[in-house]
Amino acid sequence: MSTAATAHRPPSDWLAFTEAPRAVFEFASFLALRPMLSFLPHGDGHPVLVLPGFLASDTSTFPLRNLLIGLGYDAVGWDLGRNVQITETRVKAMGACLNALHKRTGRKVSIVGWSLGGLLARELAKLHPDAVRQVISLGSPLTGDRGISKVGRIFEALNGPVPEVQRNGRFTDLDTPPPMPSTSIFTKSDGVVQWRGSIQPEGAGRENVEVLASHIGLGVNPTVMWVIADRLAQNEGEWAPFEAKGFAAWAFPDKWALH
Repeated sequence: MSTAATAHRPPSDWLAFTEAPRAVFEFASFLALRPMLSFLPHGDGHPVLVLPGFLASDTSTFPLRNLLIGLGYDAVGWDLGRNVQITETRVKAMGACLNALHKRTGRKVSIVGWSLGGLLARELAKLHPDAVRQVISLGSPLTGDRGISKVGRIFEALNGPVPEVQRNGRFTDLDTPPPMPSTSIFTKSDGVVQWRGSIQPEGAGRENVEVLASHIGLGVNPTVMWVIADRLAQNEGEWAPFEAKGFAAWAFPDKWALH
């Protein structure tokens, strides 16, 4: 099968079937390594908004937010319940959440989004560019092609073939990266989102970082935590591509494997 054809298909049933046990292992690894993760790079304490994946709530992002708070960041959830429908009301509420955090801290906000949360993070950043410092997405479908996701039909059942915001002319350029630095963290063993759909065009301020993880485990995977901490620790205006150094380099697949 050609690469082009594969790019428009969801992950294999086998990858989807093994998601849960792999995620359990990743969470166990997170708990075991939690004391060591406290020594990840600390940044300047700026605010971080964390968005959950499809059908998930702030509960799913608690381990990540708790870690970021321990690293000195003002990390918060979106406090909007489960991520189910993309409506005008929901988009306005996300914008209000972002702007309130920006106003309260007086600083630009980094947004970390898991799966669908990452797609929303990028669109939110496009709508409020003056309030956003950078965007980090985890296994996110960065395209309007729902055929790359195992849950595409469920999404359409709950949102319709064309979500409300798209019927109103917004969220129509999902393939376009936001205007500030953005990092897409992806895994080739993703059992929910076809990994090729998580690749953004690389360029100034844009990158794709491959990790060894499941989709469900991305929010607790220790190597993902490493990447997020490294990205957030950069000084504002001094963004540079991620580079695994020292003993940690073995944990990340080689860059050439992307092609």
